[in-house]
Amino acid sequence: MKHLFPLLLCAVLGGLAFFLKFCIPGYSFSALVCLCLIGIILFYTFLPMVGLKFPAFAALANKIFTALLVLGLLVVGITEAIVIKASFGSPAESIDYMVVLGAKVNRDGPSVSLWDRICGAYEYLEAHPNVIAILSGGQGTDEPITEAECMYRELVNLGIDPKRLWREDEATSTWENLQFSLSLIEEKTGQRPQKLGVLSSEYHLFRASLFAKACNVEFVGIPARTSRVAQKINHFMREVAGVWHYLLLGGQYD
Repeated sequence: MKHLFPLLLCAVLGGLAFFLKFCIPGYSFSALVCLCLIGIILFYTFLPMVGLKFPAFAALANKIFTALLVLGLLVVGITEAIVIKASFGSPAESIDYMVVLGAKVNRDGPSVSLWDRICGAYEYLEAHPNVIAILSGGQGTDEPITEAECMYRELVNLGIDPKRLWREDEATSTWENLQFSLSLIEEKTGQRPQKLGVLSSEYHLFRASLFAKACNVEFVGIPARTSRVAQKINHFMREVAGVWHYLLLGGQYD
């Protein structure tokens, strides 16, 4: 009977994980978090049963697992705090050029993430009439047009002068977004900027700053606020994994 509540909780988490994985696109990481919680619950629920027959092994396993769990939570917590701090950006800082990072284009128009970035870019460009925006993003196999073209059309429809919108339509990753945009600026102006504004979803700004550092350019983060709360929570959690993947494995990827 004492194991009933943990098992019921695991069943609920399992159902939630299934729903997030297979019913809502883009929430696979939240599903993975649910599975990790199930593993932790089951470990502490059934370890005492193992201890009845192998007390020394159970005690050692409990110490090792708990130590690793605490260490992992500390790493995740500290990383998340850094990501959250970076999410505010420094939009008041003066810049000449702003790269707007693309996101998925659906068959019927911009995805929610892309709309958030388009709206963020519109607000910033309206408030800073001398800034040039480089709209960066290529075309995926499941996208009807390039991300750069989609952003361009929507911003022009909102009233932004097309002359202030430069399209970079080859990039397929954040690294390429920055590298190709810097090359485009240099091609058009004859010089590579020392400082670059980067507009992206707020949760993505810290990792974008790492790529900017690798490109040897001063980074100015400009946050585009994520409109859906559930999406914001999922992506802020996922970003911790993204940061550590880059720090440990490197690579020129998104």
